[in-house]
Amino acid sequence: MISYGRQFIDKEDIRAVTKALNSRLITQGPYIKKFEKRICKKLGYKFASVVSSGTAALHLIGLAMKWKQGDIILTTPISFLATSNSIIYSSAKPEFVDIDKNFYTIDIVKLEKKIKFLKKKKKNIRAIVCTDYAGHPCDWPKLKKISKKYNLKLVNDNCHALGAKINSDERYTSKFSYCTSLSFHPLKHITTGEGGAVLSNDKDFDKKIKLLRSHGMIKIKSDEIWKYEMRELGYNYRISDFQCALGISQLKKLNKFLKKRKEIARIYDNAFKNIGGITIPKTKKGYSHAYHLYPLRINFKQFKISKKKFFKIMKKKNFLLQVHYIPIHYQPYYKKNFKYKKNDFPISENFYNEEVSLPIYFGLSKDNQRKVIKNIKKLLRL
Repeated sequence: MISYGRQFIDKEDIRAVTKALNSRLITQGPYIKKFEKRICKKLGYKFASVVSSGTAALHLIGLAMKWKQGDIILTTPISFLATSNSIIYSSAKPEFVDIDKNFYTIDIVKLEKKIKFLKKKKKNIRAIVCTDYAGHPCDWPKLKKISKKYNLKLVNDNCHALGAKINSDERYTSKFSYCTSLSFHPLKHITTGEGGAVLSNDKDFDKKIKLLRSHGMIKIKSDEIWKYEMRELGYNYRISDFQCALGISQLKKLNKFLKKRKEIARIYDNAFKNIGGITIPKTKKGYSHAYHLYPLRINFKQFKISKKKFFKIMKKKNFLLQVHYIPIHYQPYYKKNFKYKKNDFPISENFYNEEVSLPIYFGLSKDNQRKVIKNIKKLLRL
């Protein structure tokens, strides 16, 4: 079965994990700080806190920013559930803004319109959480201007875009956003099995993240050497030492992983460009795409085949494709609790109707990629 994504683990990774497992500490040991330092250096941040998942990272951001009931956080419906769920975990309310029709990130014009609308209603907007969808950065220079204009914090959900660039700068996120979340899920660019991180340049903010990721608890300097205190209600969002050893090893290969993903994307581009009814991903001038996903758009009506049938036939042929994502406002929980309905976000909805995530990962062979292309074209009668 050829799936849309897959991790790549080599002997070097296994040796790194084995070494950590054979050390005295396999949790809360030295590899955690080492991994945090390497991530900071890579993305240009002063502080990093590695945690158990990308979801945990987003949740902790909301807690550390003290989002509360009555606060509104702006985001898009085309993201994984965790992006908006984490806002709700923090007792705030997510308000969706439709996506840009070309790059599938938050629409800047619609964002400012939504801000003005909510301000007129005297709503308390606290932050904007922006996903660099599929690996393409949002329009961060314009987002920065909007955040300054309306005094809002910018959060970069960068879980798709490790290694992406704006004007050749892979550290763009540290220049534009207040803080950034990462994910090290197996299908992301690098993996720790499960894992995530929060990055920022604010020392007090990072201190709060570290407190909350470990039960809100700190060790106390005392003659009673066992003593600890719980200062706040925190969580067990810690990550293990051997996971961080894997992360350090994987990070060394990031550039190699990115190069291969871009090569795969170019082959897809060449195979599907200039075909009516098919849209390949676009990259904004001056931007570099990290290609966590390759979102191909197919006008299924034009090819007289349903999306459901397309996926079923491809699965029978051993191609496990995926869709990223079902718009969050379609989910029963969001319909029930926030009264969202169909046609609320037409660009996102049309994108969902057409989007297919094609296989893209380091271990994908050229032969298997050719099979993917051949079978899609055959099915669409191209």
